[in-house]
Amino acid sequence: MQNTNVLITGGGSVKAKLQRLGGFLAGMVIPNIGAFIAWGLITAFFIPTGWIPNEHLAKLVGPMITYLLPILIGYTGGKLVYDVRGGVVGAIATAGIIIGSSIPMFLGAMLMGPLGGYVIKKFDELVEGKIPAGFEMLVNNFSAGILGGLLAILAFLFIEPVVNGISVGLGAAAQWVTNKGLLPLIAIFIEPGKILFLNNAINHGILAPLGVAEVKEFGKSIFFLLETNPGPGLGVLLAYWLFGKGDAKQSAPGAIIIHFFGGIHEIYFPYVLMNPALLLAVIGGGMAANATFVLTKAGLVATPSPGSIFAEIAMAPKGGLLPVLAGITVGAVVSFLIASVIVKRASEESMSAESMTFARSIVSGLKAQSKGQKVEEVNPSVQKIEGMPKMIVFACDAGMGSSAMGETILKKKLKEAGLDIVVKHSAVNQIPKEADVVFTQENLAERASQVVPHAKIVTVKNFLDNTVYDEFVKNLKK
Repeated sequence: MQNTNVLITGGGSVKAKLQRLGGFLAGMVIPNIGAFIAWGLITAFFIPTGWIPNEHLAKLVGPMITYLLPILIGYTGGKLVYDVRGGVVGAIATAGIIIGSSIPMFLGAMLMGPLGGYVIKKFDELVEGKIPAGFEMLVNNFSAGILGGLLAILAFLFIEPVVNGISVGLGAAAQWVTNKGLLPLIAIFIEPGKILFLNNAINHGILAPLGVAEVKEFGKSIFFLLETNPGPGLGVLLAYWLFGKGDAKQSAPGAIIIHFFGGIHEIYFPYVLMNPALLLAVIGGGMAANATFVLTKAGLVATPSPGSIFAEIAMAPKGGLLPVLAGITVGAVVSFLIASVIVKRASEESMSAESMTFARSIVSGLKAQSKGQKVEEVNPSVQKIEGMPKMIVFACDAGMGSSAMGETILKKKLKEAGLDIVVKHSAVNQIPKEADVVFTQENLAERASQVVPHAKIVTVKNFLDNTVYDEFVKNLKK
């Protein structure tokens, strides 16, 4: 078996930089997905073409997309850089770029939020230890206000016209691609990009802002469907379930539930990496789905996150559900037909437990690289726990996908062992102070220990690795 590091090095490459960018963008957007969904539902129900048109309630749509959502993103971006203080200055700076703009300033928020956090962070570092006793609150409050105000003015006068031009240019380019009938071909880039963890840069950095602009104008957008479509991945997993062998065949049904209903797409990535020819299946399925979306004029009112079939249905506009389901179905069927041929011809060895573990380690390495962390070959570390913990927390970057899956697995194992322990999941920078044990990935262990220095840190390569949890529960019972 070759060393995994050979396949996941290149931290300074363009791919690695795009991965880190995408991870940072996701860190700004994902915590606010609930707000996007709220706006999408209000839009779907109350605009003139909605399910129950209501002119009075439809007044919520414009201010939410113009002010609420960008300011939330700006605040979160600033907070990622410099906690709450950075978030406040980031929100002030974001207000400067959204006021007066004729389009929703999501790109502007992703720029000004982190910039505001960075500026106030550098100011605090500059004056650290130099503020006279008793003047700390005065300096802290006025520095945030003055710097935030200056950034807002700078954004309003100079940065907004530039970002507005870029946004308009991207929209025009997207419209040209659509008009020329080239949109289905975007699957050639999106489907492999997802498996390389470039999906956040693609979805949150490009497609989502384009989609929001289209929704404001047309009430729906196809751009929300291109990356989140669960159809191609479902086709691959179905092929493994029906025609696979060994561990891959046995694990495929569970993966289907997590992927298609739970919306965690990364669960199918190892199945593709076990046989890279399956890239043809997800690309073919993606192209077929996109072509169906174009032909049927499909679109969603907001980002379906996670990419579950339930979220896709919930975000469909009035009269637009069948085109969405048609595209997802076509994508799954085409992907399944292509994948079936490839899986049938694959050897049993390529679908063994060892191959699956190896593929999962590659996925874990790619995910770590996407967060800008050094990938190391380490063994899962289960530290000895002194005393029975009262709270166990699973922590990942966003606190939603992989950590939630780990929480579910360990809860079940603890229940089977007769142990009554609270298990939660969270973002690594929001771990509850009451946590006694934290499960996280090696690249996040240092950040976790800074948030909860008293907690025991258990590092894992893969949140779906049952062996780590079995050993942990065994140690607890001892």
